[in-house]
Amino acid sequence: MTFSILRHSIRNVLNLSALPIALLIMGSGTPAFCSNQDKEDAGKKDTKAADDSWLITSPPGPQHEQPIDVGEATWVTVDVSPDGTEIVFDVLGDLYIMPISGADGSNGNSPKPLTSGMAWDMQPRFSHDGQWIAFTSDRNTDGDKPGKAGDNIWVVNRATGKLQQVTKENFRLVNGPAWSPDDQYLVARKHFSSRRSLGAGELWMFHRDAFATNAMTGVQLTERPNDQKDINEPAYSPDGRYLYYSQDSTSGDTFEYDKDSNGQIYVIKRLDLQKGETEAYITGPGGACRPTPSPDGKTIAFVRRVGAKTGLHLFDVESGAVRLIYDKLERDMQEAWAIHGVYPAFAWMPDGQSIVAWAKGKIRRINVNDGAANVIPFRIQDTRTVTEKVRFPIDVAPEEFDVRMLRWVRTSPDGKSVIFQALGHLYLRNLTNNSLRRLTQRKDEFEFCPSFSRDGRFVVYTTWNDRALGSIRMVAVDNPATNRPITIRPGHYIDPAFSPDGRLIVFEKTSGGMLRSPLYSHDPGIYKIETAGGQPTRISRNGQLPQFGADNERVFLQRTKSEKDADNLTLYSVDLSGNEEREHYTSQWATDYCLSPDGSQIAFVERFHVYLAPFISTGKPIKVGPKFEGLPVRKLSDQAGDWPHFSGDGKRLHWSLGPDLFTATISDFTALPELKKAKETKKPQGDEDAAASEKEEAGKPKATSVAIGFKARHAAPSGSFALVGGRIVTMGPDGVIENGTIVVEGNRIVEVGPREKVKVPVNARLIDITGQVVLPGFVDAHAHGAQGTQGITPQQNWVDYARLAFGVTTIHDPSNDTQSIFAASELTKAGLITGPRTFSTGTILYGAAGSFKAEIESLEDAEFHLKRMQAVGAFSVKSYNQPRRDQRQQVIAAARKLKMMVVPEGGSTFMHNMTMIVDGHTGIEHTLPVQTAYDDVMDLWRGTGVGYTPTLCVAYGGISGEQYWYEVDDLWQHPRLQSFIPPHRLNPRSRRRNKSPLEDYNHIRVAEIAKQLVDDGGLVQAGGHGQLNGICTHWELWSFVQGGMTPMQSLRSGTLHGAKYLGLDGDIGSLEPGKLADIVVIESGADPTVDIRDSQKIQYTIANGRIFEAATMQEVNGQPAPKFYWEFAGQGVSFPMIGLPGCGCQR
Repeated sequence: MTFSILRHSIRNVLNLSALPIALLIMGSGTPAFCSNQDKEDAGKKDTKAADDSWLITSPPGPQHEQPIDVGEATWVTVDVSPDGTEIVFDVLGDLYIMPISGADGSNGNSPKPLTSGMAWDMQPRFSHDGQWIAFTSDRNTDGDKPGKAGDNIWVVNRATGKLQQVTKENFRLVNGPAWSPDDQYLVARKHFSSRRSLGAGELWMFHRDAFATNAMTGVQLTERPNDQKDINEPAYSPDGRYLYYSQDSTSGDTFEYDKDSNGQIYVIKRLDLQKGETEAYITGPGGACRPTPSPDGKTIAFVRRVGAKTGLHLFDVESGAVRLIYDKLERDMQEAWAIHGVYPAFAWMPDGQSIVAWAKGKIRRINVNDGAANVIPFRIQDTRTVTEKVRFPIDVAPEEFDVRMLRWVRTSPDGKSVIFQALGHLYLRNLTNNSLRRLTQRKDEFEFCPSFSRDGRFVVYTTWNDRALGSIRMVAVDNPATNRPITIRPGHYIDPAFSPDGRLIVFEKTSGGMLRSPLYSHDPGIYKIETAGGQPTRISRNGQLPQFGADNERVFLQRTKSEKDADNLTLYSVDLSGNEEREHYTSQWATDYCLSPDGSQIAFVERFHVYLAPFISTGKPIKVGPKFEGLPVRKLSDQAGDWPHFSGDGKRLHWSLGPDLFTATISDFTALPELKKAKETKKPQGDEDAAASEKEEAGKPKATSVAIGFKARHAAPSGSFALVGGRIVTMGPDGVIENGTIVVEGNRIVEVGPREKVKVPVNARLIDITGQVVLPGFVDAHAHGAQGTQGITPQQNWVDYARLAFGVTTIHDPSNDTQSIFAASELTKAGLITGPRTFSTGTILYGAAGSFKAEIESLEDAEFHLKRMQAVGAFSVKSYNQPRRDQRQQVIAAARKLKMMVVPEGGSTFMHNMTMIVDGHTGIEHTLPVQTAYDDVMDLWRGTGVGYTPTLCVAYGGISGEQYWYEVDDLWQHPRLQSFIPPHRLNPRSRRRNKSPLEDYNHIRVAEIAKQLVDDGGLVQAGGHGQLNGICTHWELWSFVQGGMTPMQSLRSGTLHGAKYLGLDGDIGSLEPGKLADIVVIESGADPTVDIRDSQKIQYTIANGRIFEAATMQEVNGQPAPKFYWEFAGQGVSFPMIGLPGCGCQR
């Protein structure tokens, strides 16, 4: 995410021949005998071909067949044939048929596959005449042509095996089919999302022959109440008059986690299809979902929560009486997001005397009179095609690293030099001789927001010091000695700009209060001040990013007018008194505007590209954008761009991406329409067409680029030390070494072994830790936490000190403001700030609405987005709820090509999570939303290397883990938390907390899944989600043990597994010679290998070879313990209760 985006966000299948049902209906675009190499070669298409012919059944990358042998399965939809003789059900993306008595694999009696292949098929439902089965599938073939691979409704003919598509949505995806009584129509849930990707559902009706008759739009039956509360699980009454469905009925328009299932979450509603009237039909404590009418329509079976149990209930239509018949269902998903249903669909037997449903991994036949349940056995022996995961080794701490996060890149008006901010200071590169120097020599402050005067002689910029706060300063480019302050009073200043005549500076004054001191936070707004100094005058209370055009008398500002599907970033101007406001341009999703010096042109950034348009005045705002046809709009950038700015004469436009500066000569691009017209005089065909296209592409103007970044040395302390006498839990081949010694030189471990065998260098500092437990530094693989606000990086970030104080020496943040976190990461590498090793995906590749949405419709699109993140320092990206599977596969393919990793948002979508394993993601972030993962999941996952970061602190489906730890511990009295967490963040929640019975805490049950994976040789790593930085990583470790892990398994997940997951294990994660010196020394008498809760009892945190007293973060023989703003500001200061911007998973 660009800083400007952050600022705005703060403010505010195949055409198959007929086959007998006993034969496979292949869901793959490759023949059944196709080898893995054939599939890999088939996936190696050029980008343009991939755009037109992407098949989800043959994605690029090596593949293997994963054996499946199971007699139980997870989250299974079940239906019974109209004659009661057969069951259809789904397991791991394939559909199966078996007799009502079961098919346990004995005597060749196994379930018969109805579909197979990499397409994910689910939710099968028999038609009432038994001739068709409807189901949901992400297969993307439309006859012989590939289409978009989103969830859609398909039907298969039982007699011929012919597949027929019903819906063809590529964004508003459809699932959960239900047949009308006459079998002519299907009703299903259509997914709608806006700003928040979780979205909401509506019920739409489609004709069974919708595809053949080109009527796939469907007819809307219900309207979503808002964009975040779901409607789902449709079912017709037997007479066809009514449609029953479930709906989230909780108050408000915003989806919330951790809802109280003892109250009413979901209700069952009934739509009268004759009168159009809707009523809340089944309501009450524990909610109501998955309505399933009996064959005679007199009874409705449904699901409800009773205490901690989910039960199958019967509702008598005549009297309204409710009766519980079976209380051993799997936990429903009322408390989670459940686009595929709150509970898997089940079915009545034709005689109405029993119900066939999935529960606790088995298919069961439940007698409606007495609740007796008998297992209908099945055994599936099959395979699944799985693509190799994407994971690559990362060099954690090379001696030198490329500085990539260049911010506020500004070329001088004459184009001879460029200034930018990196590593906390301003640098000036001469573009003629390529020399580089710091603009100033000031050491006690960080520098931000540089801007040239129109004559190029001066630079105005802002500063920040945690104690002294910020200032605006001005310096002559060729004379650092002229550096002087413009402002007298300290404050929080950003984005200064000179007036054209150089007499005034305009800037924004903002506020602190979370990462920075809250002092001098009042009266924010846009100000002007004379360059000679003096008292600033506020022009406007609102607006941001001030700039001038050709006129000294008007200031141009930007603001958003956010709506559901638009940011409406507006460029407007006011006079120097803040009056005579005029709106000029607005855009749906632009993130920045820049006006040319003569006021004739405007550049803007939208969807990460740089565009150019004429600037005109019409008396009302012009709505500009990439597809705007009212004025000539040119896309100047091929790759992404940021920090657009014009040359002094307005003839060139500059922008940057990471360490590269791009320049476009504007006249080359404004001549493009004439070029295009000339080329259109002849329309070549065939090979001639291809040659002409290449020639046309070659003839297009392109921006030039030059590298302006630099290399910096990775920080490493000098000297050596030895930790002597400890019990060393290496997490490596040496296991646990009793009475061992570790020798560290600089920032690397040089020797580890038994005390009597390790020779300590004469000049090494000896640290006696006799009997104390030593561990590798903890790795938090999913750690959110702000690294800057309003673009300002604090010199001492309490978030990072809290992490180190609790022994977390490496973090990976899979969602943060791109510029803030990579700036902080590089500062940490260079030793200019203190913090854990910091890695991140930067801003997520978002699949829903927003200015930072990553639009992916091709492999080329995916490469575009990954390249822009790689350019600024990312080795991983977070694929965040991209709605279609082809989009997610294209991200994987781009990552494989660029040697990056992909950590997707789990998103509380179990079926999509399974495809993430199949498609080779690096891992899954967040818990599976199911209560228990059965043998099918384990068989699919086993040996794939796909990791799992369950973030139990925010586990889906029930009360999350952090709530438990707030309940059982008096956190506001925790000395270390008191030292490193602001009181206005720590105290309110920790003093007033909820109390719940242990059985209500869902994180313990889902932690059992992590335990299963570890026992199965899988890769599970800790991720505290930044819920309470530092200790939340330990909450994750403790929760693992609650779920059944041994303390050692948990500790390994918190160290070595996290490193392996991210490709960092060549340098961290275990205590071995040659690895980096990230070490935790536990206090004397504590042993987390016995009692996992001792993991927080840390005496020393050793980060990159630097030794810290963990309780205070005083460096041994080094920097003093930090002092934070709430300690020296005093209790009389007003602390603004603001959130931490730019981070988090939008739970």
